[in-house]
Amino acid sequence: MVALSTVVVIGLSLTWLVDRPELRRNGSLGIVLLATGVLAGHSYKSDLRESPALVRLGLQVALGTLVVWCTRLTVDAVRVPGWETLSLGQAAFPLTVLGLLWTTNLYNFMDGMDGFAGGMTVVGFSALAAFSFYRGEHAIGWLALFVVGSSAGFLVHNYPPARIFLGDVGSVSLGFLAGCLSLLGIRDGLFDFWVPILIFSPFIVDATITLIRRFLRGERVWRPHREHYYQRLVLAGWGHERTVLAEYALMVASVVVAVAYAVASEATQLCLLALWSLMYCCFMCGVRKLEIGRSRR
Repeated sequence: MVALSTVVVIGLSLTWLVDRPELRRNGSLGIVLLATGVLAGHSYKSDLRESPALVRLGLQVALGTLVVWCTRLTVDAVRVPGWETLSLGQAAFPLTVLGLLWTTNLYNFMDGMDGFAGGMTVVGFSALAAFSFYRGEHAIGWLALFVVGSSAGFLVHNYPPARIFLGDVGSVSLGFLAGCLSLLGIRDGLFDFWVPILIFSPFIVDATITLIRRFLRGERVWRPHREHYYQRLVLAGWGHERTVLAEYALMVASVVVAVAYAVASEATQLCLLALWSLMYCCFMCGVRKLEIGRSRR
């Protein structure tokens, strides 16, 4: 995993140095790379000897705030297709930092099954690269492709049964990069707010719903558990390989929906968001049905 992180950081650094003079001038990619390097270094140290949760969270908040503030990545408004644009006002900056913080950690939360986080990285960052190249933003595109290439090499050895693992140095760094590239794409007009949400929805929906359910039950949400939907599928009898293949299919379908959303009319965009939300509701009900069926055997 150290090799993966090193290849990613070096590759992204070269991209920043050789491509797009305007991006070199505003320093956005340089700040993102610097923050990612610091985060990866601390996460590697935490892998060797676990640091307190508050220390890890504090560093993530500091780096997220630095990146959002210095690169002007604040999401000031969210467009709701077919309705209106919701202005976030003074809450825009803290909500953007919170979103980046959540993206950073949900990758870590979802890195609990062989081949899962690596697959999401290959599929998700490939989609970000495609959008970037299509819009002519080659620096962001190459940046995403470096992540894809290094993650694909890692995934060969991480597919079930895994021989190597991401650890915090991999999952936290990739989550942070996913959030930063998504915000860069929104800022530069490569896509609107909902496109990266759709692309990474297999992680976002599972992690968010699970966290909310645990919080409402009064549980300590930061403690290890086996309540994510992908974990419940495994426990319901699907096994690791069948579950991860199903998740890969969901990831590819999410990218297809994101592309369809990007080229659709506003009315169709709203329908796509509604139908994709309904689909996730059906998936969650399906997992619950499998659990009930297994408990009755």
